[in-house]
This record gives sequence, structure tokens and C-alpha cells, in this order.
Amino acid sequence: MANYRPRSHLSAVALTKSYTKGPNQVPVLRGVDIDVARGEFVSIVGQSGCGKSTLMHVLGLLDAPDVGCVRLEGNRIDDLPISTRDELRNRVFGFVFQFYHLLPELTLLENVLTPLMIRYSAWEYFKRRREFRDAAGEMIDRVGLSHRLKHRPSELSGGEMQRAAIARALVCRPEVLLADEPTGNLDVTTGGEIMDLLKSLNAQEGLTIIMVTHDGAIADQAQRLVRLSEGRIQSLEDAA
Repeated sequence: MANYRPRSHLSAVALTKSYTKGPNQVPVLRGVDIDVARGEFVSIVGQSGCGKSTLMHVLGLLDAPDVGCVRLEGNRIDDLPISTRDELRNRVFGFVFQFYHLLPELTLLENVLTPLMIRYSAWEYFKRRREFRDAAGEMIDRVGLSHRLKHRPSELSGGEMQRAAIARALVCRPEVLLADEPTGNLDVTTGGEIMDLLKSLNAQEGLTIIMVTHDGAIADQAQRLVRLSEGRIQSLEDAA
């Protein structure tokens, strides 16, 4: 039983990805295999330029591999029709980035509601608007910002904006949260608060989290580390 691992939730096989820079092809991923179990918290760590963010984008269907495949619950998803991939990004994946990407003209509540506005038709959203506002309010309360509902991003601190981004990512109740340098723009104390929030979501709600970071102290707070170097997996290890 020591080697037992739960069934794969999200996995990728032999991912290879290059980008064109002028006349040259620049390889970024070079045959990456990764397997994440449901409810697992995994950090992808490595130096800048090693392929961490590209791997995250391919896993979340924001980009497509040149070679290899991405599987959800064993089913291939990277080759599905564009409309189906769009739906998966809205329903299955939640995204949190280093830069918060909040819309400056909207309040915190309105920003958190945007994924629901995208998911549903205008008529369906209008009919269910109270239900959706309650769901957004619940998620905002979960991240500790219920006192900031009507504030715009310019009125929030960096930590509050990242909490708002996390609430927005989770309002559709995704299965997998993909976090790309979620503490990168924050001071140590605020970054620690964001990590405490992510660990709580993972432990209490069983949310599968895949986090990219270059910070070893942040990476060590996950359950497992995937170390990348020059587009290849250098090691897989349990966090300390």
C-alpha cells in the first residue's frame, strides 16, 4: 500500500511545446509527463524560463501542445473542439495569476460575478441573478472580503486584489485551481496569508491545486513538488 496513489485527476503525457522567435524555434517543454491526483496540491517549481507557466497554460487548455496530450479523469481534452475546450475552461478550471486581471471599472462583487456572466446567456443570468449574487457573496466571504463588496480594484490592497481573483476563480466551483505565481507580487506576510487560504481550500474542500512558483519556501507548502529544468522534469518529490 505504500506505493498506492489515487486515480489521476489531471495528467499529461510527453508534452512538447516550442515557440517561434524570428526564424528560430525555441523549445520550451521537452517531453513532460505529469500526473495529479484528485484533491492533491502540487507545486511546479524552477527558474525563470524553464517552462513552468507554459506547462500550466497547456494543462489548463490556454495553449495547445505540439506533441503529447492532456487528460482529465483519463479522457483526452486538448484535442476537443474549441467550444468544448472553452466550456471546460469555464466549468472545470479556475485560474489565478500573478497579475490580478481585475476589471477596474467594476466593483469587487461584479468582478467575481464575471465568470457566471460568461457561462450563462443574458436571459438565464437575469433569471438567476439573485442566486448568482448569493454564490459570489459566499465566495467573497470565504476569502475574507465581505466588507469590500462595493469597492473597485483601485481601492484594494495587493493582497485583497489577489483574494478577489481567487474568489472569481472559484465562483463557478471548478474542479482544478491553476495558480501561476499567486504570491509573486505580494510581500512575505500577505503571500503567507494567500498560501494559508489556498491550503485551507485544498484541505477543507478537496480542491485540486496546481501552483507554479519560483519561490522554494512557497513551493514547500504544497504536498508534492515537480521540479522543472530546461523544459524537462528534473525531479518529483514530496514536500518537506
